[in-house]
Amino acid sequence: MVVGGGISGIQASLDLATAGFKVYLVEKSPTIGGKMSQLDKTFPTNDCSMCIESPKFSECSRHPNIEIMTYTEVDCVEGEAGNFKVTLIKKPRYVIEDNCTGCTVCVEYCPVKTPDHFNQEISKNKAIHIYFAQATPLVSYIDESCLFLKEKKCTICQSVCKSNAIDFNQTAKKVVINVGAILLSPGFEPFDPKIRNDYGYGKFENVVTSLDYERLLCATGPYEGEILRASDKKYPHKIAWIHCVGSRTVIPGGNSYCSRVCCTYTQKQVILTKDHDDEAECTIFHNDIRSYGKDFERFYQRTEKLPGIRFVRSYVSIGNEIPESKNVTIRYSTLEEGVKEEEFDMVVLSVGLNPTTDVMGLANKFGIELNSHGFCKTNPVNPMETSRPGIFISGAFQGPVDIPESVVTASGAGSQCGELLDYRRGGLAKARVYPPERDTSKEEPRVGVYVCHCGANIGRIVDVPSTVEYALTLPNVVHAEDSLFICSTEAAAKLSKSIREKGLNRVVVAACTPRTHEPLFRDTLREAGINQYYYDMANIREHCSWVHSKEKEKATQKAQDIVRMSVARACRLEPLQEFDLPVNKAVLVLGGGLAGLTSALSVANQGHEVYLVEKDTDLGGMARRIHDTLEGLNVQEYLSDVIRKVYQHPLIHVYTEAAIAETGGFVGNFVTKVKSKGRLTEISHGATILATGAEVYQPAEYLYGEDEKVMTHLELEGKIAQGDERLLNSQSLVMIQCVGCRNEGRNYCSRICCSESIKNALKLKELNPQMDIYILFRDIRTYGLKEDYYREAASKEIRFIRYEPQDKPQVEAAVDEDGRSVLRVTVTDLVLGKRLEIDADALALAAAVIPSAGSQEATKLFKVNTSLDGFYQEAHVKLRPVDFSTDGIYLCGIAHYPKHIAETISQAYGAAGRVLTLLSHDTVVVSGSVCEVNESHCISCGACIAACTYGAIKFHDTPQGRKAVVNPVLCKGDGLCNAKCPTRAISLKHYTNDELMSQIDAAIPRLVESPLVNSFN
Repeated sequence: MVVGGGISGIQASLDLATAGFKVYLVEKSPTIGGKMSQLDKTFPTNDCSMCIESPKFSECSRHPNIEIMTYTEVDCVEGEAGNFKVTLIKKPRYVIEDNCTGCTVCVEYCPVKTPDHFNQEISKNKAIHIYFAQATPLVSYIDESCLFLKEKKCTICQSVCKSNAIDFNQTAKKVVINVGAILLSPGFEPFDPKIRNDYGYGKFENVVTSLDYERLLCATGPYEGEILRASDKKYPHKIAWIHCVGSRTVIPGGNSYCSRVCCTYTQKQVILTKDHDDEAECTIFHNDIRSYGKDFERFYQRTEKLPGIRFVRSYVSIGNEIPESKNVTIRYSTLEEGVKEEEFDMVVLSVGLNPTTDVMGLANKFGIELNSHGFCKTNPVNPMETSRPGIFISGAFQGPVDIPESVVTASGAGSQCGELLDYRRGGLAKARVYPPERDTSKEEPRVGVYVCHCGANIGRIVDVPSTVEYALTLPNVVHAEDSLFICSTEAAAKLSKSIREKGLNRVVVAACTPRTHEPLFRDTLREAGINQYYYDMANIREHCSWVHSKEKEKATQKAQDIVRMSVARACRLEPLQEFDLPVNKAVLVLGGGLAGLTSALSVANQGHEVYLVEKDTDLGGMARRIHDTLEGLNVQEYLSDVIRKVYQHPLIHVYTEAAIAETGGFVGNFVTKVKSKGRLTEISHGATILATGAEVYQPAEYLYGEDEKVMTHLELEGKIAQGDERLLNSQSLVMIQCVGCRNEGRNYCSRICCSESIKNALKLKELNPQMDIYILFRDIRTYGLKEDYYREAASKEIRFIRYEPQDKPQVEAAVDEDGRSVLRVTVTDLVLGKRLEIDADALALAAAVIPSAGSQEATKLFKVNTSLDGFYQEAHVKLRPVDFSTDGIYLCGIAHYPKHIAETISQAYGAAGRVLTLLSHDTVVVSGSVCEVNESHCISCGACIAACTYGAIKFHDTPQGRKAVVNPVLCKGDGLCNAKCPTRAISLKHYTNDELMSQIDAAIPRLVESPLVNSFN
């Protein structure tokens, strides 16, 4: 059972169901989706949040092994791991779900207007309504504001409902289910600034929270994507954001921890604001900017460089509201100008994340412990394990997390449920059954065109009704219609029904990006009984409404042009067949560090053979050099226990002093040659996990390597553990942060350094309270619950001195007044406005974490990608954070990006969970959109072989001589070989010359007359 229908709960449900388990997805609200459904776009991909979630909604609702139970709460839990009895209370909707069609006629006639919770109460809704337009299920419900429920008055909704779906006699029902494991993913609540009453929220009309602002930005929001002030419905031009509202504060009503996500979502909102209004003036008031995640630093720099953007490092207070304009004043101070007061049109409070509202009740029902902050108390070496066996957690119930971490922990918790219940895998699972595919080979093209409003993303710019009418004039189009959200579960079901009823054999969906939605619509065609490759997507959002938002008429014309081109291509589409391949149930894990060891154990515990390959003599990786965590975990003791379990596990085969000599094959059927201690072994495996670790930058600055008193933070930790008397008896020690990163050469934050320095500083203070310790920093990034340790360090007189990157500390060897050899560190104290000289007995450099040489070799061998910084590049930062774009290969650990031990363990379990979604099946499906060679045209030049990065093309001997041949299993359909072939011998199925030329020919009649094109010429 998965409790919580946010992105984490949805991902866990899908992973578990795909891996062969029956899943009950229990959500207390009327629909699945969680807080993410209220967001506009996600950073850094700029994906529409609902466009990420809605295909997952549909996948969940269609999955035969997932039962979605919305508007349902847990009453009590009995039993033990492997055998829980859970009593659920299904609240009355007063709407019969099976009867409701989601037509919303009842909403139109309902006389009661009530604040819309989905829109943060900025707009109104009705007492009967659908929670939001893409809700799953798309079924109305009646809330407590209903006149009949309160006073037995008014049954208008019952009268106008033609489906007889309204039932005021419904009562709460008890449902009892038996489950083997429970996964809690209840999400979070945004901090309510009204509690503190010191920012004017709820008092000043134009002070809003960041979640309020998300709804203003969103096309489905109260003003259809227009950013308007509540006081006068005018566009705000000058906007301020205030960070750390409800976070990093120890006064009553606040939270001492850092909420992790606020710095970055503020930057996202600023960029989106500038997209709405180029001339907008945006000011961000902050303490530290915590851009610690992958690509966060570049995103911060991008925001900082935009015209009209100011980052002001200052604590602030709200002044007052100006009666005439309703503008709001903010008081703040800067080092250069002192205290100032400034007027803003709107103020956005960047609120933090709180535990879910009824967290105490939740803990009591499930019999689990909470930590001091009200989040779930977890095992320090297993962040997804609760204090009660058989109950696991994911997402923000661990503490504040971003979307990728939520998805990672969902897969990780799913893997641990799999370990517990492996003996029952497949027992209740059902296979998805599709209707027989209709033979359309002798039919003329009958095209259906479906144009999506995408809420207001498209509909606000493009005239959708006229585009539908235009589509009906096109050759071979026999049906066209519009939809508010074509990707919603109910809309997709209607699309399938429409295909059958209209006898369609080609489908064009004019909507958003195929990157996230194409699998959904192909699946819909399969449900309708026609070949899934008879589908084409016309991207009229990214390619039209988003880029021509200020040219509505021209955008409409361009949308019609794109639709016409798609229809032309659709008429030329041919049916293609996917094929099944057997899956080898073994796994290769490359890397014997903590990530590789953890994922290997999790996979092996679920009954699969694992081949663990490590280049060094000993297992353990970088963790061998770490002795304690900030939270007090004895790393060496834990690591030794994990290594012992690995060596003792009968299904894990360990190869040390090993290297990959050669690898090949494809998803489900890889073959890798491993050279270990002079012996070559060939391994067959179905999946691969790359956990190749990282290295520590060897500084070339600050006298490192020249003076023995200078060391890295890892070397400092080693000396502390060894009890180095010279170090422990030192009078003073200086630490310098951001050495080798956050610069032009390595434009990223190494994430772990601030916490590591504070950990070492606290340890030294414990051993020698008289030691003077200075930490020279740019931003202290003790995100999440680690903030408490930063505060503890400051309370123990560990001195923090901030420096600017253009004025870095200077270090030189010197002799102090007592004639001792010291390191003289010179730094500008920005608060005092003076240069300080600190004589230090030791200097510790927080050196960057850098990609390992082993990772670079692995990218070439396994044909996977890396980011600009050289770390592994995941398939999708939000949706697939442990998958590579190459099927069957997964990633985890610091080879992906620097991370703490707990985060590494989470991702290692996540990789194991994703592997099991593959290995739990006997076959894997391979795409039909692959390249093929016309041998009569092939001249054996080899250009295609050189172009193919996947090694899918080779020469083979034929009666006509040597010819190129494509392995369809390895081919990814990128088409590079097509472009390189001088004789057009290679063609890519589903993107043939005929199909693409038909699009170009269709574009020509209006292209030459297009005002948009002429404006670019």
